Amino acid sequence: MINLKGISSMATRLVLAELAEAFQRRSGHIVSIESVGGVDAAKRVQGGEAFDVVILASDVIDKLIVSGHLLAGGKVDLARSGVAIAVRQGAPKPDIATEEALRRAVLSARSLSYSTGPSGAALAALFERWGVLEEIKGRIVQPAPGTPVGSLIARGDVELGFQQLSELIHLEGITILGPMPPTAPIITTFSGGICAASQQGDAVRAMLEFMASPEAAAAKLRQGMEPA
Repeated sequence: MINLKGISSMATRLVLAELAEAFQRRSGHIVSIESVGGVDAAKRVQGGEAFDVVILASDVIDKLIVSGHLLAGGKVDLARSGVAIAVRQGAPKPDIATEEALRRAVLSARSLSYSTGPSGAALAALFERWGVLEEIKGRIVQPAPGTPVGSLIARGDVELGFQQLSELIHLEGITILGPMPPTAPIITTFSGGICAASQQGDAVRAMLEFMASPEAAAAKLRQGMEPA
């Protein structure tokens, strides 16, 4: 029996829990994957904390390969995850069907929130392209790493929130308005990498291959993601 230790961002927490359990049943290995804020996860890997597998946004995995923390040639794309938009349950539902409609909703919201990860950076770039970032900056509530934007929405701390659909679909107290407009999608590909210092490279590779296989597709769809 092999014990595999991993770290991931919060966006993949539920799908990885489901897939890790399925891999355990078929392999007999024990898999423990800690899910934290993606920025914190990358920092911990860069700081030398011992893991066997890392599952983060694809571009972050690339950087960890370049820095030597992950094995070159060990990257496996696992899932694609889109940003969705939500309000508190019972609150008015603004129109978000087009970029212009969403821009109006953003400008009229008393408070907004989005994560610090890749999707948050993409949203900030979008708001800057729209020319509204400076105007709304004082109304943006940035959650602590690992704190779901959806929880801030449910508590009434923010009026309009943006986060990975996978992190919103199982939360109570919110209404999901839908995905980003078709002309401004924000999609993150999550990939797995094998830690350079791991002694369990073959087992990690087998697990990532399983998680990328057609057999794993249904779990990804259940958790608001798509196969990569």
